[in-house]
Amino acid sequence: MGVANDAAVEIRAQGWRRLAALHGRIEAALEKTLGDQFGLSVVEFTVLDALSRQDGWHMRMQQLGRAAALSSSATTRLVTRLENRGLLVRCLCPDDRRGIYTELTGDGKALLAAAAPVHDTILQKALDDAREVPELADLVDHLRGH
Repeated sequence: MGVANDAAVEIRAQGWRRLAALHGRIEAALEKTLGDQFGLSVVEFTVLDALSRQDGWHMRMQQLGRAAALSSSATTRLVTRLENRGLLVRCLCPDDRRGIYTELTGDGKALLAAAAPVHDTILQKALDDAREVPELADLVDHLRGH
């Protein structure tokens, strides 16, 4: 590998490390607050949020897994946990009896409505805090569109 390629590899690696560091800071802040105040993990919040953004308030399990970046089996386990808490239900797809939809319940909608502003506040604070770290400042600015 040439010197130019080595430099490009190192630039990508540094970028990835910075992105991972920023993600870790944000996820830790969200995980703590959502867990303490609402009994939700970040991925559980993500699932409720993804469902809330759908027309008809439902999604196929595959779509939900993609939205939450989960494997099929992890999606099934997560949906089961949320279903056991009464936050969502599964129902058969009317067009394809093999397909299963997930849908928010009234309790799921209410919990999301309570948690969303807190999520947004914590996300903003985590970004503000990360902005003060010199290695992360330009990445935060980029995310904010500055």
